[in-house]
Amino acid sequence: MRNIVPWPNKVLRTPAETVGEITEEIRAIWDEMIEVMDAMPGYGLAAVQLGVPLRLAVVDASVERGQAIRLANPEILTTRPELRAHAEASPNLPGVHATLKRPAKVSVRFLNEDGVWDRKEFDGLWSTSVQHQIDHLEGKMFFDRLSRTRREMLLKKAQKQK
Repeated sequence: MRNIVPWPNKVLRTPAETVGEITEEIRAIWDEMIEVMDAMPGYGLAAVQLGVPLRLAVVDASVERGQAIRLANPEILTTRPELRAHAEASPNLPGVHATLKRPAKVSVRFLNEDGVWDRKEFDGLWSTSVQHQIDHLEGKMFFDRLSRTRREMLLKKAQKQK
């Protein structure tokens, strides 16, 4: 199994490559991502977090788990104006978190595990998680959404904890 790549690995700052088609190799990467996500435990994972530079993500914000949604090439189509606050973190930079406000509901288009374009509404924690993963696929970390001062404080705190 692949390991979580530590911040500031370059792959975390590089936009991921588009997935052409869903193959057995892609399905195997998704399976591995779900295993890692569940072991953390977390609500989502982007392939770049494991050093795989492809536009692949998994999200599972269910209480009972085992409801993971596999997304390739996800893109946000619409957002609702209502915001939802949630403490976000990343296993790539352990020990720190920040509360961010993101749209409480989003509509996302993605290539599903059958290789078919799909569209799904994500709400609440699901919405937060899918937006967080799409940020990773764009080469962004959650702390990039903070003010410069708060970001610098968070990164200093993470450095001290190493």
